[in-house]
Amino acid sequence: MPAQIIRFSDLPRTAWRNGGGTTVEIARGPDTAADDWGWRLSLADVERAGDFSSFEGMERILTVVEGELLVLTVGGREQGLERYRPFRFDGGAPASAVLPTGSIRDLGLITRRGAFAGHVTILELSKKRAHPLFPGQLGVLLQGEAAIDGGEQLGRYDTVVGSEDQPAVLGRGFLAVVSVDPVGDGD
Repeated sequence: MPAQIIRFSDLPRTAWRNGGGTTVEIARGPDTAADDWGWRLSLADVERAGDFSSFEGMERILTVVEGELLVLTVGGREQGLERYRPFRFDGGAPASAVLPTGSIRDLGLITRRGAFAGHVTILELSKKRAHPLFPGQLGVLLQGEAAIDGGEQLGRYDTVVGSEDQPAVLGRGFLAVVSVDPVGDGD
């Protein structure tokens, strides 16, 4: 079975209500009503300083993937976010950002606390060793040239969906490996 690829160029862009940027949703799950998801992965273009939307009951992981620096203040604490360094924070906490070096693009993973656990790892790809993607993982090509198992080419920000077949990404550049795991109910 061929690997499932989500092509960035095919995804719609949504403007923020406050006019400070745009978001491209890559994937969400599980398949439920539009506003009742357990997790969401997106790319956002942050064009000016301002407040972040609140996602009460959620955990967020934000990774700058274009641009130099985003200074994020969450719950009164300031944190500088540099490129390719994921940062986890409470999605319901008051958050605002400034852009000391200009606009940025970030990869954002939001997970419902108690239902899903999310992780983001940035890997440098190798032409000699393919990186497999397992069920519950998504691989987003951030930079460089890569293909699936030596076949279908990936463009920048194209996403490979992990599966039992373990599609593997091979090439040169940087890949964000996003893992979303259901959290047990303690039974």
